[in-house]
Amino acid sequence: MKHSIYLLVLLFTFSCQNSAQSKKQQEKITTAQPVELPVEQGQARTYFASGCFWCVEAIFESVLGVNEVTSGYSGGHTKNPTYASSNTGKTGHAETVEVIYDPRLINFSTLVDVYFGSQNISQENGQGNDIGSQYRSIIFYQNEAQKQIILRKKDSIAKALNVKIAAEVYPFQKFWKAEDYHQDYEKLNPNNRYIQNVSKPRLNRFKEKFPDILKTNQEKD
Repeated sequence: MKHSIYLLVLLFTFSCQNSAQSKKQQEKITTAQPVELPVEQGQARTYFASGCFWCVEAIFESVLGVNEVTSGYSGGHTKNPTYASSNTGKTGHAETVEVIYDPRLINFSTLVDVYFGSQNISQENGQGNDIGSQYRSIIFYQNEAQKQIILRKKDSIAKALNVKIAAEVYPFQKFWKAEDYHQDYEKLNPNNRYIQNVSKPRLNRFKEKFPDILKTNQEKD
């Protein structure tokens, strides 16, 4: 009996630690005014979270019009999150990518299509075997026009597929860049077992669905 109670306490403690944030904290985040970043030197920035950022970074970097993707953290209530702290589930942050793109070549709406089309849209609090609030799906908007694009697409997909879309919709506040060793991880570690077994298959599934918006080999170079 004591053993059973101990297990229940452990499970409850883990659940509390792995929750993204309290209802009060989440309400503060989701009702905040979005921060809109200016287009600089013809480049715009947008932010997505959908599981391990190693996978998501590689997906967006394969898209024509995307010039750079940076891995980091966003969506939480603490300052200066790290990989270690976000993995506790106590910061509220999710692994997020910053997508720097040329709006003359690709628009925000298409990037939202890439986002929804490159993940398990119904999985809550994770992607595949990567489970936890740090791996949950969040899509960030910077103005009302972006918010409406997201909500229309989310509603349309949910109705078409008759599923509940797990992605949360947050006003963008701040992006915290991840540690250097996370950047371009798939490109720099092609023989890593996780990359071989998870990231590359996910990337290849995306490429099969979106062949018309992929970079050519010359454009990748």
